[in-house]
Amino acid sequence: MSGTRVLVAGASIAGPALAHWLRRRGAEATVVERAPDLRRGGQAVDARGVTREVVRRMGLDAAVRAARTDTAGVHTVDADGTVLETQRAEDHGGDGYIAEIEILRGDLSRVLYDDTRDDVEYVFGDRIAELTQDADGVDVTFAGGDRRRFDLVIGADGLHSAVRSTVFGPHERFVHHLGLVLAFYSVPNEFGLDRWLLEYQERETGRSALLRPIRDATRAMAMFSFPAADFDVDHRDVEAQKRLLRERTADLGWQTPRLLAHLDDTPDFYLDQVAQVVMDRWSSGRVGLLGDAACSASPMSGQGTGIALVGAYLLAGELAAADWDPEVGFARYEERMRPYVEANQEIGRMHVESLQAPDPDAGPPPEPDMEALMALVERAINGVELPEYVGVADRAPLVS
Repeated sequence: MSGTRVLVAGASIAGPALAHWLRRRGAEATVVERAPDLRRGGQAVDARGVTREVVRRMGLDAAVRAARTDTAGVHTVDADGTVLETQRAEDHGGDGYIAEIEILRGDLSRVLYDDTRDDVEYVFGDRIAELTQDADGVDVTFAGGDRRRFDLVIGADGLHSAVRSTVFGPHERFVHHLGLVLAFYSVPNEFGLDRWLLEYQERETGRSALLRPIRDATRAMAMFSFPAADFDVDHRDVEAQKRLLRERTADLGWQTPRLLAHLDDTPDFYLDQVAQVVMDRWSSGRVGLLGDAACSASPMSGQGTGIALVGAYLLAGELAAADWDPEVGFARYEERMRPYVEANQEIGRMHVESLQAPDPDAGPPPEPDMEALMALVERAINGVELPEYVGVADRAPLVS
């Protein structure tokens, strides 16, 4: 089938990446985003292992590298700022705690949007209000009143996916809170930060505060994490989120008072639960899910961007290889992706567990099986095959 019409919900990372590959494979892509424009800032995201190869195949290696944070590494510090431990970006072949390719989420989103905006239709400030599918297509009603028909609809709209809740069921069925809350926002760089991320951990409470450099040297990114057994703050209620952050971190120490002082003047505050999405299937008829909407591994996996970019490559490739048959294409995409996703979800859970406050009544933890752990890390970074899709349409040459 040529000229296949695909509607993609979400213009963060997974959505524009999928639009890139849909365009390459000969489909017509429309991306709808409920925000009025691309969202700025956001946490730093990483491209590790096989994800770097996807970026190369997209022809975006130079553009992504040009937008990197250029973080040299991380210093773990105590409450007085004394350095306790150092990790460098070049450690572990560039795939360590600070990856060789580290970029703010908003900057990567901009690179992907700039790459696709000339021949992909973007609709900002709107969203899917209703969708009804039959054997031949999907009828979509937008909140703005427009009604259109597509061959396929893909939800790439994140952890709180509206497409997922509409087609598959309520969030509570699939979203699993991991007992941690994460917040980040930009602040003036009044701390003399220069290429080194600073991390303060209060082990006895399981809380942490970080300061990371960004490309704009006049500003820095503040980041907090703290345990929470449950989480019932609406993900769109920013004022309630700020109150929660103040309540849980006001006595944290280190640079926390100075960071909290900028809560009310920051332009890009974000707070949400650390959670994973676990589903038996990522598709239903002609509707599929991608990235966090389908299989969030949580920010603590460090691989959300990898899952989004690798998933976009495989989803478009498998659909095109199946001549746009959704039953075949979705099944093959999921078969290739699921082991990779499961390894990253396990990494995410292990990272959260490592940050938990120690139980004073418990004995020393058992020594980890380092061989098994390293095998898991390898699967999480490189454990997915990227077919060349020989014989499948490709409208653009590879750029190294």
